[in-house]
Amino acid sequence: PFLPIQYIILTMKTLAIDYGTKRIGIAISDPLGIIATGYPTLDAKVALEKIQKLVQAERISKIVLGYPLKMNGTKGLAVEAVESFRDKLKELVEVPITFWDERLSTAEATKRLIEADVSRAKRKLVVDKTAATIILQGYLDSKRSS
Repeated sequence: PFLPIQYIILTMKTLAIDYGTKRIGIAISDPLGIIATGYPTLDAKVALEKIQKLVQAERISKIVLGYPLKMNGTKGLAVEAVESFRDKLKELVEVPITFWDERLSTAEATKRLIEADVSRAKRKLVVDKTAATIILQGYLDSKRSS
């Protein structure tokens, strides 16, 4: 009736996605759901298949998908694209997918990278995974404080 603690810990990772039409940022939590770590950015053309494999390989139990509301809280074209991506992803994975408000996550990621003196060329390569990490860390922090 009881699962071994190792099994429980191995199945509690959360994956975050910062969706983009060209690149998709990915971050994965540690098994305890405390720390978000960036994962290599995916090319949008092959992202669904790679995310499906990642969910299996990393034993992901939940996906947090950045939800790009406008600053006034309304939905725009970007939200429709993310909802369409979610629908396609739901056909490939059997884990819950939760939306998370991502307003300003890319701006925050860019700011952090500039403060860390990352070159413009390098920022372009890592801004999406940094944004996914910010999204996931915000989600994880909210779960611990609630």
